[in-house]
Amino acid sequence: MGDVIVVENLRKSYGDVKAVQDISFTVKKGEIFGIIGPNGAGKTTTIEILEGLRKRDDGNVSVLGFDPEKERKNLNERIGVQFQATSIQRKMKVKEAIDLFSAFYENTEGKNEIIEMLGLETKMNERFEDLSGGWKQRVTLALATLHHPDIVFLDEPSMGLDPHARREMWGIIRSLRDKGCTIVVTTHYMEEAEKLCDRVAMIYSGQVKALNRPQQLLDQLAVSYLQFSCSEVNELQLSQLPGVLRVEQEEEHYKLYSETLQSTSLALFQLCEEKNYTIHDFSFAKGNLDDLFVHYLKEGESA
Repeated sequence: MGDVIVVENLRKSYGDVKAVQDISFTVKKGEIFGIIGPNGAGKTTTIEILEGLRKRDDGNVSVLGFDPEKERKNLNERIGVQFQATSIQRKMKVKEAIDLFSAFYENTEGKNEIIEMLGLETKMNERFEDLSGGWKQRVTLALATLHHPDIVFLDEPSMGLDPHARREMWGIIRSLRDKGCTIVVTTHYMEEAEKLCDRVAMIYSGQVKALNRPQQLLDQLAVSYLQFSCSEVNELQLSQLPGVLRVEQEEEHYKLYSETLQSTSLALFQLCEEKNYTIHDFSFAKGNLDDLFVHYLKEGESA
């Protein structure tokens, strides 16, 4: 599959704040590509430059062969954008919004297919203000894909959704991908990136810290830990156990990241036996993208 997006040495600053610092990556045709990281990492700035909504300070950007900054008009017919908050008049009906947005594009012959795929047939006469968060996201996604774009940009598509609605949104995004659309997603939900994206670029402080398939990123770092609950032990005692790299605590629940899980767990049980502490819910676990991101965050702080 060829590259439909090429970003080379992208830079963008706001005064003294370096929002994007020398970012480079490519997006392949037909993949779901995630740009992930915490709020303020530079995700939205990056995606807005790709959409032609914001000027870059330096670097090269190509989207479907177009420079978004110089050829935005040509690009608009080929991309769809779902913003974090799309402005739709509260009392406008779903059908009215779809008809209005259809007028912006030359080709919306397949809009009925989009309406059916998103399950909006029964919502067409409802006002936008009366819809739940999940249905509002479906409507704004419909507005972004009425013209069957080659690339769809989704900025935090499941922000504010409950877990059930979030998984429904993931299914819809996969359906778009299966129909040949390339998807670029920004999110700070690491679970969303891990389960949805084919590849991810992990951004922290405007820099790409890692770029690969989610599972390959985790395999490269081999992030593993032991977890348990204990009301008597303290963080200082745990940090002094052999092999421990980091201790995370949430009330009585602990995660111990270690170079040698077996040695650390043996020392943990010996400590608790000597001190007459009681351990509950002990288990070994393999890290996820949340853990990987914390690793890069800690690495940045110590640099």
